[in-house]
Amino acid sequence: MNQPLIDLQHISKHYDNTMVLDDLSLTVKENSFVTLLGPSGCGKTTTLRIIGGFETPDTGKVIFNGTDITSLPPNKRSLNTVFQKYALFTHMTIAENIAFGLKIKNKPKAYIDDKIKYALKLVNLDGYEHRSVESLSGGQQQRIAIARAIVNEPRLLLLDEPLGALDLKLRQDMQYELIRLKNELGITFIYVTHDQEEALTMSDTIVVMNQGYIQQMGSPESIYNEPENAFVADFIGDSNIVPGIMLRDELVEIFGAKFTCVDKGFGTNRPVDVVIRPEDIDLVEPGQGILGGTVTHLIFKGVHYEMEVTTPDGYEWLVHSTDLFPVGKKVDIRVDPFDIQIMNKPASEDEEAIGVNE
Repeated sequence: MNQPLIDLQHISKHYDNTMVLDDLSLTVKENSFVTLLGPSGCGKTTTLRIIGGFETPDTGKVIFNGTDITSLPPNKRSLNTVFQKYALFTHMTIAENIAFGLKIKNKPKAYIDDKIKYALKLVNLDGYEHRSVESLSGGQQQRIAIARAIVNEPRLLLLDEPLGALDLKLRQDMQYELIRLKNELGITFIYVTHDQEEALTMSDTIVVMNQGYIQQMGSPESIYNEPENAFVADFIGDSNIVPGIMLRDELVEIFGAKFTCVDKGFGTNRPVDVVIRPEDIDLVEPGQGILGGTVTHLIFKGVHYEMEVTTPDGYEWLVHSTDLFPVGKKVDIRVDPFDIQIMNKPASEDEEAIGVNE
């Protein structure tokens, strides 16, 4: 079995008596695109900085390709970091910025010149060698920061919200550029963001974090379609998270209505949380569905209509549909059994933070 490129073993970190990471363990395979995703303060940037050598964990080890690098300084690690603030040198040309790390390593001039041209071509900025940093747009500066990192041929590239300062269109363009670069270079990427759409678009593995714990780790599809707890379901996309009673295997009661599902092993007559995505709700004529309600809100979102349907219990269901149901219309809700996700209710706040879901 191939060993992981990065193996974080029982990492803990405090700042001023505040626990930021609590016994975190994580492995990252070579040539993967892993995104650490979560709200501000969840520990994702601290995790990245510990991998990069900019922070030292209170406990635990950082293993790189089988070697313990916990105490190794950043410049001794086979990795590079691209920050949100690109940290380019404004008094240097583009070529000088890209060559900075290579000159420190005393690489020959011919080698450096070749690497500069190669890196600029990779980031689609051929011919920019002699321009000043200040003449570039934000997106171009971001590409130069990446070029400066990749000329050092790192096995691992760490990216700390590098697209956060860009406008929406440019951010989307750069997402595809990063995917292309990763595929062409064969470098392992660990990417930090709080933007769920960015994570779903770019990653082959998403690590959802909250309060210093890993809540769930998996492919974008599994994270979105099969959230393991209410935090993940609520953080990744829009969700209807409602209380239910698991009557028996494959049958759950929601607000008095019985819905067929595919989940088993939750016991009988047991309180559970039920997750149903807005796009998985079918609105039908009264009498044709399972739970009745009234359309109380409507917004056109371009690719679909976003509606709220209020049921007699007072719950407002969020619904995404390409079919228009006007405000005031009586409707029924219908959901395919495969689109109903059942989760255990956490027994305590601590269990909720850790993300326990037996």
